[in-house]
Amino acid sequence: MKHLFYLLITFWFIPLAAQQSQTARHMENLGFVNIAEADSTIAIDLMYTRADNFTGRVLYEDLHEAYLHPDALKGLLRAQQELKKRHPRYRLIVYDAARPMSVQQKMWNVVKGTSKYIYVSNPARGGGLHNYGLAVDISILDEAGVPLPMGTKVDYLGPEAHITNEAALVQSGKMTKQEQENRQLLRTIMRAAGFRTLPSEWWHFNWCSRQEAKQKYRVIP
Repeated sequence: MKHLFYLLITFWFIPLAAQQSQTARHMENLGFVNIAEADSTIAIDLMYTRADNFTGRVLYEDLHEAYLHPDALKGLLRAQQELKKRHPRYRLIVYDAARPMSVQQKMWNVVKGTSKYIYVSNPARGGGLHNYGLAVDISILDEAGVPLPMGTKVDYLGPEAHITNEAALVQSGKMTKQEQENRQLLRTIMRAAGFRTLPSEWWHFNWCSRQEAKQKYRVIP
């Protein structure tokens, strides 16, 4: 019992940096910022820490924190403020943010040679904005902490997730008018904060163009 007491005391006095995973320390060493530490009201639920994603695998084995480049983080904090102005009891939830290129390769390996390849950036071509810490996969929680219905789940690879044909989806009954309005709310606040949409994924927002990212920022190995 005495031995257990000393173990517990020792754990509580371990510096925070020592408790972090190797990937988390790597992110911070590269200059990325933990979203939850910047604004604890933004919910974090990294979908690639579980196997219920489009790959069917756990991709973040030792990462449970969401990181962003400081430039994109400023925009995300503004988006949360904008949402609070419109709906004081709502808040943002982040499903993915900065993503190492090694994880991007695992995703690409799942879709290459299939019709789903259009949804995943090819690492051989520089990857996507997630690989620079300049993109977020995001949605909105209501006052009960429940995600607003958006017509599909996050990470759904198919035309129902596209933002370009929502009117047709509503007309055909594949999406409700309320789900369309929820998507429009998300886009409105993210665009107001400086983010750009991705036509094929309602939940994905980029801070800048891919060309600008390659010129001004470093990719995450």
